[in-house]
Amino acid sequence: MEAMDLRIFTEPQQGATYDDLLAVARATEDLGFDAFFRSDHYVAMNSAGLPGPTDAWLTLAALATATERIRLGTLVTSATFRHPGQLAIQVAQVDQMSRGRVELGLGAGWFAEEHAAYGIPFPPLGERFDRLEENFAIVTGLWGTPEGETFDYAGKHFTIENSPALPKPTQPRPPLIVGGTGPTRTPALAAAYADEFNVPFVSEATAAQMYERVGDACEKAGRRRTDLVYSAALVLCVGRTEEEFVRRAAAIGREPAELRENGVAGTVEEAIAKIESFRAIGASRVYLQMLDLADLDHLELVASAIAPHLG
Repeated sequence: MEAMDLRIFTEPQQGATYDDLLAVARATEDLGFDAFFRSDHYVAMNSAGLPGPTDAWLTLAALATATERIRLGTLVTSATFRHPGQLAIQVAQVDQMSRGRVELGLGAGWFAEEHAAYGIPFPPLGERFDRLEENFAIVTGLWGTPEGETFDYAGKHFTIENSPALPKPTQPRPPLIVGGTGPTRTPALAAAYADEFNVPFVSEATAAQMYERVGDACEKAGRRRTDLVYSAALVLCVGRTEEEFVRRAAAIGREPAELRENGVAGTVEEAIAKIESFRAIGASRVYLQMLDLADLDHLELVASAIAPHLG
């Protein structure tokens, strides 16, 4: 049985400094987890979010120099936030800084309020997906252009002319992650560009349905279903005892019963069973959403009591 990749996933817009994130990333590395990922948002959801947001790619650039082994990435960067040429440069540079440990999750963007709060245009959904598709084409085109050659692109929303297509990432191409539950365009984008397909915060039944759709789209596009890594993101809330679990649930403002249903939550045994239920439908990677960034003992518990039982 292959080992399940366990990645730590943070939501810094909910309230975190860079130092908070650095502490979690170092614990992630020291405890043997596969990767540290973060969201890319500028406004908190249902909280004050103090002291305010941190930028995803600035954070990852700094962490690239402060860590040595773990993969680093976004789940997911909003294509509305950065021009695709700029994004290609930023990700390539962070990949160089990390010596080839970066991954790019990229989505259409969905949170209208954060766009309004910081003056970022927020087109209708159809246009956002069109722009997302052009982002993928441009980023991969820039990275894939041989040195000494130039890259051109003429799309509905973006035009690239005579680009030197520099810098190049350290990896031949940083892995690209497509995620979501859209029934048609999302699987098609995953089949066209993704190295990994992720379902965030859904049931096993919904995840299995999406994995099937993406696999079908891959075959239609001439790829094998197994060319992609299939992953899931789930909230983490585990205790050595019931009392510890309930305390952790209260610390993140969630109900224990709801967490048990929707997350990697409850006792150690329940958490293992939840992860195994996603493995059974084809997931080989789980992003554990850590909401209380000060609770590093939570990560130690997962590393010592859960990870060893996952192959």
